[in-house]
Amino acid sequence: MSVRVSGKHMEIGDSFRQRIEEQIGEAVAKYFDGGYASQVIVEKSGSRFSADCKVHLDTGIVLHAAGEANDPQGSFDAAAERIEKRLRRYKRRLKDHHAGNHMNGHAEVAYTVMDRIPDEADELPEDFAPTIVAESSKQLKTMSVASAVMALDMTDEPVLLFRSPGKEELNIVYRRNDGNIGWIDSTNIKN
Repeated sequence: MSVRVSGKHMEIGDSFRQRIEEQIGEAVAKYFDGGYASQVIVEKSGSRFSADCKVHLDTGIVLHAAGEANDPQGSFDAAAERIEKRLRRYKRRLKDHHAGNHMNGHAEVAYTVMDRIPDEADELPEDFAPTIVAESSKQLKTMSVASAVMALDMTDEPVLLFRSPGKEELNIVYRRNDGNIGWIDSTNIKN
């Protein structure tokens, strides 16, 4: 149960550091019994402050939240409020899942069919070379679609790649522009 607090372009005072540690500790203890590790970075950029909080729970779930304000305490308060909200959702979903309140069998799924983009857009200049902006590697977890959606909801990541249990097929859940979550099941993809 460690909380690492650091500042970018600013110093973090002892009282603010203690307040951060206590607030994160209280929020996690309120909704979760296990251990955790947390990292909080408070950054000054111009006249604004931003706080970036990550909480790694022993269950393997990583919660991420950020907040902005005109002062460092306000930015952390906004981020801590989001972390607490995500912890509350996580606990509620675990409770619902264990109580058996999930739907069995098949469900109707809404889908949208879109027209193909005209071939003119397929033509790219010969010297076109996309730039790789970020590259990372993560270990793929085996989880159900419901667990993957919950994990995606707990983070600010736009996409989550995972393996389905039993079949070991790759699946993707992602945030759509309309606010809903999409799922790509690789077992349904035909070459």
